Amino acid sequence: MHPLYDFLIHNNWSKTWAWWADFTAITIILLFISWILRIIARFIIVNASHKISGATKTTIDDALIEHKLPKNVSRFVPYFFLHAVIPFWSNGNDKIDSWITAIVDVYAVLVAILITRSLLRTFRQQLQKQKQFKDKPIDSYIQVVMIFLWGIGILLALSILSGKELVYFFTGLGAISAVILLVFKDTILGFVASIQISANDLVRIGDWITMASYGADGDVIEINLSTIKVRNFDNTITTVPTYKLLSSSIKNWRGMSESDGRRIKRPLFIRASSVRFLNEKELESVSELDRFKTFVENKKNEIEAYNKATKTNTSIPLNGRNLTNLGLFRSYIQTYLSQHPNINQKLTVMCRQLAPTPHGIPLEVYAFTSDKVWKNHEEISADIFDHILASASFFQLKLFEFEQQAAVL
Repeated sequence: MHPLYDFLIHNNWSKTWAWWADFTAITIILLFISWILRIIARFIIVNASHKISGATKTTIDDALIEHKLPKNVSRFVPYFFLHAVIPFWSNGNDKIDSWITAIVDVYAVLVAILITRSLLRTFRQQLQKQKQFKDKPIDSYIQVVMIFLWGIGILLALSILSGKELVYFFTGLGAISAVILLVFKDTILGFVASIQISANDLVRIGDWITMASYGADGDVIEINLSTIKVRNFDNTITTVPTYKLLSSSIKNWRGMSESDGRRIKRPLFIRASSVRFLNEKELESVSELDRFKTFVENKKNEIEAYNKATKTNTSIPLNGRNLTNLGLFRSYIQTYLSQHPNINQKLTVMCRQLAPTPHGIPLEVYAFTSDKVWKNHEEISADIFDHILASASFFQLKLFEFEQQAAVL
């Protein structure tokens, strides 16, 4: 059965050299045959899988093909062939027989891991298509399973190659547990963080988050065991360690997205020197504003009634009650916002005066736009402030701006 060995012995080769030459030649031939069988098996299995996938309406078989399950299954064909020819391959050498058997069995373990990985990736893809799992960190859990699987596979390979029981290696893991914890510190922290993130619903895939310490400001596109990927609004990608979401400050804008409006919180600054009382002529001009006419008339009647009741000398504006241009302007802004079609009136709508600053007196608009789309929200905000800024001069108010001082000669 080994003509090359017989030929070499006949030509005065030593038995040792003749055996090794015969073994090397047989190894090359058997590995070549196994490679040919692998190609044939892959062709048959993959084509059969594509035909079955095309004949069904389900997507799971397409996912199995996409994640190379048929290709990985075809890898078992060389294993069965090589395992069957081991007695011929080793040519009666028990030691070589045991080593070949061990190596072929380790190959089988590797193929089993690849097949399991294909199944897990298919499982992950199918889960991510489900609405209830679409925003969950499935990648983290799959990666934990794969790490555990690779760990078991390595221990099995060592057990097969050494001929010792698997329990022996598990016992050895206890002795080096400190080293394992040090090496896999980030992985363990990431796994714990993934569980807490999922359980407490802190971050989902698709959330807009901001982490100033990492320069992240955009949408979460992936949550895995070690990192969270954020696509920033300039289309750059920022990766943040998963466990940092529990130990660092993070702003999640999901609450805004799920609410009924997007906030406007912006001040404009009025020059304090332009604030004054309005005379009758100026009040008549303001009362001609359609949206503000009723408010001005009611306010005038209220003030006149108060001053009459208190017998106030109204020739001096500081006596009694009088209307100021700043107060009327603030009330006008409030009226304008309450009638604006793009402002959500069910949420807080106000224009408030803040404490004076070196830059003037702040009037802050605090309201929520009904449209939460960023571009539309900014356009609505800009239109509102365009109107407010243009309206200030009508109330005899001046906006604050820095003036360049003339150079002193």
